[in-house]
Amino acid sequence: QVQLVESGGGLVQAGGSLRLSCAASGRAFSSYTMAWFRQAPGKEREFVATITWSGSRTYYGDSVKGRFTISRDNAKNTVNLQMNSLKPEDTAVYYCAGRGDGAMPTSVSRVDYWGQGTQVTVST
Repeated sequence: QVQLVESGGGLVQAGGSLRLSCAASGRAFSSYTMAWFRQAPGKEREFVATITWSGSRTYYGDSVKGRFTISRDNAKNTVNLQMNSLKPEDTAVYYCAGRGDGAMPTSVSRVDYWGQGTQVTVST
């Protein structure tokens, strides 16, 4: 299996940008389909974005489409989430996630591995 550690969260004003990074340790990272989820206080964990093992395909949740970009660098064992035009409703703990069989983890039930999360807070 693979272990995932998120970084890059913090406090940002509305309209600003943050870049999250997820560092993977373990074998066969490049074979994993990766994703980002988020969870706001009192709410269910929400799909944000996912990317295939090769980076050839990406999918985004409707709430972030056009503002967020997911990418990966298999040589560095990292997956990133560039977040632009941030809104207060983007405030959440952001989790890196992976699936080992190549399927796209677009829901919580399809995730095999989770990171511990990193807090993103967007102020008005």
